[in-house]
Amino acid sequence: MLRIEALDVYYGGIHALREVSVEVQEGEIVAIIGANGAGKSTLLRTISGLVRPRRGRILFGERDISRLPPDRVAALGIAHVPEGRRVFANLSVLENLLVGAHLARDGREVAARLRRVYELFPWLEGRARQKAGTLSGGEQQMLAIGRALMSDPRLVLMDEPSLGLAPALVKAVFGIIRELNAAGRTILLVEQNASQALDLAHRAYVLQTGRVVLTGTGRELLDSPLVKAAYLGRRVRRPEQAAGTGDDDTHA
Repeated sequence: MLRIEALDVYYGGIHALREVSVEVQEGEIVAIIGANGAGKSTLLRTISGLVRPRRGRILFGERDISRLPPDRVAALGIAHVPEGRRVFANLSVLENLLVGAHLARDGREVAARLRRVYELFPWLEGRARQKAGTLSGGEQQMLAIGRALMSDPRLVLMDEPSLGLAPALVKAVFGIIRELNAAGRTILLVEQNASQALDLAHRAYVLQTGRVVLTGTGRELLDSPLVKAAYLGRRVRRPEQAAGTGDDDTHA
């Protein structure tokens, strides 16, 4: 569905992405993990047309979308749930949702999409007239996801959906992602909660300073010593320590 080939992206003189290649098959959840500044959000912004790559290609199906503007990318079936939610605070919940359907021309189709979003997030319907800025952080995150779904996308880009949320809400967000995927949505997920993301993902990539340094299934990366040490906060034993001859366990 999505194939990124040797992508180079610059912010001014900063080389933000270096020959990044990523593939997402239809029906998958693919996770991108890495530290702050690794280039994760830049990758999603480049896919959605907000940032222009200097080199490389982004193929959606067989179409090169590398230099399309954001509205054209969205019209092809790619929705972006940005970091920090970015809801329109002064608009109502309903108005925010309708913004997500701005490319639709059939009122009946818009109504059908709205019903599907309300089925997924029933509380949104009861707060349809409430200003989005008065919602809690978790509620705004659900609204941002619902707004993205109003475009009926084939591919959903999610940027740090659990950021700043309480543990119970984090669990709810990941449950929603799993439910969306079970219903047929393909998802490219950027997430600092590496353990949760890898547990959910079919496949994953690790970004370090703009480069892909590791890829594999979610389970393979959960079991990777590099990932355990750098992103999961787990101690990694050296061979000599396992034999009882080394120093105390160390971790990155």
